[in-house]
Amino acid sequence: MKKIGIIRCQQTEDMCPGTTDFKCAGAGTMAFESFAPCEIVGFVSCGGCPGKHAVTRAKMLVDRGAEAVFLASCIRKGSPIGMPCPNAEAMKAAIEKKLGDAVPVIDWTH
Repeated sequence: MKKIGIIRCQQTEDMCPGTTDFKCAGAGTMAFESFAPCEIVGFVSCGGCPGKHAVTRAKMLVDRGAEAVFLASCIRKGSPIGMPCPNAEAMKAAIEKKLGDAVPVIDWTH
């Protein structure tokens, strides 16, 4: 079972418990299909705009066993608040730079 970490949008924490992320990861569906099924080793927020803690939290997830890091769909799609993160690309690039090629960074979950 692949161990993964998920980084979510801090602005959506009080509106979304991450239920679909957990369900899809456990079942190995949607973005988790090629990693299926997955065990979530950590579910953290980006730290608030502009993703100020995303890089250090991604590294923390890897240090705790994550073999891949996923940016929750709330970042890319903006659900449930209807506003995608304007910093998503920069955040993903910064995480990829920090983690290197050994750890894939996937920019959606469901």
